[in-house]
Amino acid sequence: MTARHTTQAKVQNLATKSLELSLAAPQVVAQRVGRMMLAGSHPSARDQQEFYRMGNEKVTAFYESWIGMWTQACTSYWQTAASLCTTPNLLAPTTSNPLAAFGVGKATSRMVTQQVQAVTDVLNAGISPVHAKAVRNAKRLSRISKR
Repeated sequence: MTARHTTQAKVQNLATKSLELSLAAPQVVAQRVGRMMLAGSHPSARDQQEFYRMGNEKVTAFYESWIGMWTQACTSYWQTAASLCTTPNLLAPTTSNPLAAFGVGKATSRMVTQQVQAVTDVLNAGISPVHAKAVRNAKRLSRISKR
């Protein structure tokens, strides 16, 4: 698979996760707020457990997302740095491309592709934990409410 197709697949995956998250999050919020309203000022032990779980999941998802994005950003940085160091005369002007020193040509195209891939990877790393928890909760809470 070429870099272009890989990037398109990653962007498509990011778009899919974003769409699913945009559908699951309001559903989970509605379920939980409804449950809070029904519980009133004296929630049952089951409700208290669900409310505790809700807060705990938010904090956990935030940290997983933050760590995933940070790790992926560092990885992407080092991959870009390594590719620049391992390609000899990447930006050196040649007879076929005298403007390469100004960032025009194949080097720029490759660097832009790498940066698009890096940004997409960082965003995917950030949305994955939040998406997983929201979609899982939407399924779980919809089963509970049907009982």
